Amino acid sequence: MNRSQPQLFEVAPAPLPFEIAAEEDLLVAQVVFDRPLEEAYSYLVPEPLRELIATGGRVRVPFGRGNTPTTGFCVGLDHGTGGKRLKSVSEVLDRRPLLSSEMLDVTRWIADRYLCGWGQVLNAVVPAGVRKQAGTREITCYEAAPGVCERASELRLPAKQRAVLTSLCTAGRALAVDELSAAAACGASPIRALHDKGLIVPLRRRTAPEAVAEAVPEIAPDLQLNADQTRALDAILRLLREQQHATVLLHGVTGSGKTEVYIQAIREVVSYGRQAIVLVPEISLTPQTIRRFRSRFPSVAVLHSHLSDAERHTQWEQIAQGRVQVVVGARSAVFAPTPHLGLIVIDEEHENSFKQNSTPRYHAREVARERAQRENIPLILGSATPTLESLHRARQGDDVLLSLPSRVADRPLPPVVIVDTRNDPQIGMGHAIGRALQNAVQRALKAGGQVILFLNLRGYSPILWCPRCQSTVHCPECDISLTWHRDREQIVCHSCEYAAPRPRECPRCGMPGLRYLGTGTQRLEQEVRAKFAGHRALRMDSDAMRKPGSHDAALDAFRNKEADILLGTQMIAKGLDFPNVTLVGVVDADTLLQQPDIRAAERTFQLIAQVAGRTGRGDQGGRVLVQTSSPDDPVIRAAAQHDYLGFARAELQHRRELELPPFAHLARVILRATSDDVAQAEARRIATLMRETAEKVAPEVRLLGPAPCPILKLRGHYRYHFRMQASEVEPLQRLWRAVRPNLSPAPDVELTIDVDPLDMR
Repeated sequence: MNRSQPQLFEVAPAPLPFEIAAEEDLLVAQVVFDRPLEEAYSYLVPEPLRELIATGGRVRVPFGRGNTPTTGFCVGLDHGTGGKRLKSVSEVLDRRPLLSSEMLDVTRWIADRYLCGWGQVLNAVVPAGVRKQAGTREITCYEAAPGVCERASELRLPAKQRAVLTSLCTAGRALAVDELSAAAACGASPIRALHDKGLIVPLRRRTAPEAVAEAVPEIAPDLQLNADQTRALDAILRLLREQQHATVLLHGVTGSGKTEVYIQAIREVVSYGRQAIVLVPEISLTPQTIRRFRSRFPSVAVLHSHLSDAERHTQWEQIAQGRVQVVVGARSAVFAPTPHLGLIVIDEEHENSFKQNSTPRYHAREVARERAQRENIPLILGSATPTLESLHRARQGDDVLLSLPSRVADRPLPPVVIVDTRNDPQIGMGHAIGRALQNAVQRALKAGGQVILFLNLRGYSPILWCPRCQSTVHCPECDISLTWHRDREQIVCHSCEYAAPRPRECPRCGMPGLRYLGTGTQRLEQEVRAKFAGHRALRMDSDAMRKPGSHDAALDAFRNKEADILLGTQMIAKGLDFPNVTLVGVVDADTLLQQPDIRAAERTFQLIAQVAGRTGRGDQGGRVLVQTSSPDDPVIRAAAQHDYLGFARAELQHRRELELPPFAHLARVILRATSDDVAQAEARRIATLMRETAEKVAPEVRLLGPAPCPILKLRGHYRYHFRMQASEVEPLQRLWRAVRPNLSPAPDVELTIDVDPLDMR
């Protein structure tokens, strides 16, 4: 395997004393920490560190009353005015900044927008592998002491020592020990001798991560665009050539060729010597997307959660050095350190996975919008089922709406048949696959086609039920039913991953013979293998796809027709392109529709529409069967008719009446404690304080609650929440900043705020 020559970068000197009196014209660093703190802290920069420190890099400083050595980010440098004693920076950890000034500005915006600490954002933006310098090693280098080279001819030295000194002076830079030994044709003894005489100076340095040389692929030609694709591409190219920022919503039905529009727009960007970022929502989509882009561009980097720390560090360095044309990755790739960014693309922009569910709780779409605006470049949002927020912005004229209403080669959208399962005899006997779907699968397989079966529940059975006391087996740490995983012979909580052997009797009443209710993907797989014996089945869910590379291997197997039936959760429901799939079956369309969530209808429509789009992409055509016990539900009917605009019209009207997004901004405050009474009392106290403060500083904010969360107990903590909403986000921010200094939650209570939440559990 060919590897590039390791490069070197300097490591800062050893720590210095931390307490120094500030005087006139001394350099002061503003430092933020990975804590929920708004303010930056001032530290004096000692003289030896002045040339090393830079904004966007990390430093080690004494923090708090105990002066604990703590790592923080330097976010600003200015000159002190004297008269104040400041602690000093102990050590500079990064010789080169990890973040540019432009990215520092974006992270400051994220902290303000999502009401968290700036240091918390920076710690999340810079990957752990980059912070740890994974894939590098520390080495010792030597350089000539100051003034030695000028008087080298006057020094009386043994031949080997003179050869070492001459090599250093000729190189004009520090050399590693092995380099220096080779150049001087000597061992380590002459080097040590020169060091002992003070003629050469040791430096600690760290090798750069070793980049694996990728094989240069054969670049495929661009595909021929149809009229709709050409119009969309021309509009995007106009923005690029005029160097204008705009957010473009590319609304194209499944199979309409959105990816080809992205690729040809990126080709224009690359021709300017600039870079593009492409975000995809699912790890399962990343290999397919990488293949597409690597077949069209010679330099593509990848950033996603399945990379090792060393691999992520290598990719980060390659991107930062401008050696990469296209960056492909999941949510966090929006922070890729591209020095010449020209375009950002978010594919399947409707996906919830673009929202981070831990601090900082940012949405990649909004971060991309802010970054694109600051860098004056276009942002493309692509989807067959855009979020109602994105559609509303486009209709209001805030964004540009481009449409691809037809599939490539004028292939028709697949017909969708709604199957009422309420009177299906097979469903009544506990089967997951009803009579109509079974017959359709048999016909598709007989004709040589492939089949996709979608079920958004993993495990074998989601409920263990006692017929005597009518109770279900719950997780001891969460208010959630445990799921039976037959392959592991355990009952598992899908929230906290608690696992235990299958109980022989009801934990509540002691009756033996618990019943399994409902079907998960493992049970569906067993049924598929029994009903379609002789045909190869492949399951894709988070249980089956744990190993690195398993997604890519499974999709390759299905693409190569090594499996006839692909079944799984939503990781198979979007973005995948298999021309030989002639049937898609939605096993249970009601799973998401019944969730207590303001977006339940939207998510149900999106999932059905997306999974339906996996068929009919080849010459054989395709069809979709949707099993449901709610056949008259307007959401399911709209999805069956491929009527996104009709669904959006009705749902937007409903949202307007209830003052819900996109007609309002929400912020959800969650309190959690190990005691139910404590969590409830604190929620009431803080909600009252919020209402009193809102009357003074933000009367336009409406507060709802507090109330128990839909999942009251989660991971051993009881949870209560309340909701703030306003027509704009600024009043929510103003209220939170006014009330935060006075919150003082009880010591055993954790408080979280989520701006524009998607998960309301």
